[in-house]
Amino acid sequence: MKRLALFTILLAAPALAATAPAHHDANQPIAISADRFVAEKNPQSGNNGQITGTYSGNVVVTQGDIKMRANSVRINVIGGKPDKIYASGNVVVQSPSGNAQGDNGVYDVAPRLVTLTGHVVLTKGANVMRGPQLTVNLVTGVAQLGGGGRVNSTLTPGSSSGGRVQGLFTPPPQSNGH
Repeated sequence: MKRLALFTILLAAPALAATAPAHHDANQPIAISADRFVAEKNPQSGNNGQITGTYSGNVVVTQGDIKMRANSVRINVIGGKPDKIYASGNVVVQSPSGNAQGDNGVYDVAPRLVTLTGHVVLTKGANVMRGPQLTVNLVTGVAQLGGGGRVNSTLTPGSSSGGRVQGLFTPPPQSNGH
């Protein structure tokens, strides 16, 4: 039984790597396009200048070679820098190494963590993995599928893999401490 579990994990590794690109530069600008945009200043933010921008309608977020699509995206900006990006509704993340989809997603910009939740599906070629939550560290390339529910895999041996609102945000450089 332990050998079967190890074998399954080894076969699943390529599907998990589908959303964990090994050479993603998380310091690249984050471009956002959508049909509509609304910005609101948080009155309780004081002098830190917290602003929330909400993009809706065919939202596309791009950073380097990673693209995320969703029905709606909310971005928190603190002091002119993106802090967190929340995506909801039909969230799809595409990278050169594969795709992931879920009901909701969060990109925590400073630690470079992407989390998808709710009916998560990872695909790489004919390989498919499903679970309740996916967390990808864009710095290390480590992807973890889990989150309290069952993880299911379908692995195929030998498979391969108009008037739009525009926004461009540059994340702060990653410090050596993170």
